[in-house]
Amino acid sequence: MALPIYRITIPDKEHEELKADIWSNRFVSGQMNVDHKQLPIRVRYRGGHTREYEKKSYEIRTSSRTYHFNAEFDDPSLIRNALSFRFFESIGVPAPSSLHCHLYLNGEYKGIYLRLEGVKTPFFRKRNLSVQSIFYAINDNAGFSADSVSILHSRGELRGYSMIKGTDADKTRLITFIQKLNTKSKMDLFRYINSRVDVNLYLRWLVGAVLTGNYDGFHQNYTWYENRKLKKYRIIPWDYEGSWGRNCYGNKVDVDLVRIKGYNTLTGKILAYRVFRNEYKKMLKKQLVHSFTKKQIMNLVNPIYQRIEDEVPLDPYFKWPISMFYSEPDTIRNYVEERKEYILEELKSL
Repeated sequence: MALPIYRITIPDKEHEELKADIWSNRFVSGQMNVDHKQLPIRVRYRGGHTREYEKKSYEIRTSSRTYHFNAEFDDPSLIRNALSFRFFESIGVPAPSSLHCHLYLNGEYKGIYLRLEGVKTPFFRKRNLSVQSIFYAINDNAGFSADSVSILHSRGELRGYSMIKGTDADKTRLITFIQKLNTKSKMDLFRYINSRVDVNLYLRWLVGAVLTGNYDGFHQNYTWYENRKLKKYRIIPWDYEGSWGRNCYGNKVDVDLVRIKGYNTLTGKILAYRVFRNEYKKMLKKQLVHSFTKKQIMNLVNPIYQRIEDEVPLDPYFKWPISMFYSEPDTIRNYVEERKEYILEELKSL
């Protein structure tokens, strides 16, 4: 099945403004053609260090949707994000939908991109999830430590978090949550966490983050939202390019890079309670049998990989030797085998 083609047109003046400051988050206007339909859009660069690359990632907004077109420049497989989100969905954690595509900008072919669904109001509406507020964890200050709220910018912004949907009251509520997380006594904190966090979903997310080996996903690269009906916080994964045996720069990493207990203050507080720790152990053991197996993971890998297999050699910005791309399914398969062995050993002392 052929990959969809997205053609973006940005007027020369707007395009020059975009290129003049790669670190700006200002949008410029343009048009996007897909399936013979022309849509007015706003577009900007997205990402961190990847903004300096020749093949850049983009955030594109239509009148009703937000999409992220990820260059996946540092991933020699081009599939780690897509694979990770499919894996999260398979273990019951909502995650962005994704689709590989061809991208053209002002007539120039930019290569294969991964179109990611934005985690905004339409994401929740599509999944029948009620949402009160949405926060993006945008840098490594978003680890739920006291530092996340003890030092505020002059405008009162949380360090590490960007509010996408909500009011000042929602922001204050998150500040209060983090403060209480770091100050309550152990017994009071147990009741507080149970009342304010969907712990079951958080532990499922932790299983996914630990098994995929995404080191960056504990202190940033996640969405934190408050469910309006439950009045509890929930978590959604984001940006899993550094996973499945490689970091966010594409370098191979040791299988024990991400410890079984994960990271960040909230994770540590939750796993300090035996009842939560035992539940986490049960979840891990279940997924090691049913989901995190070579067979099941390769059943996820193969359709995604095969869809782009013939197209990647034509990507003018693919920076890796093409032999690396062809060997990546084996790299992922080997990672699953080694990671599973490591986790099984670590479970004995959890």
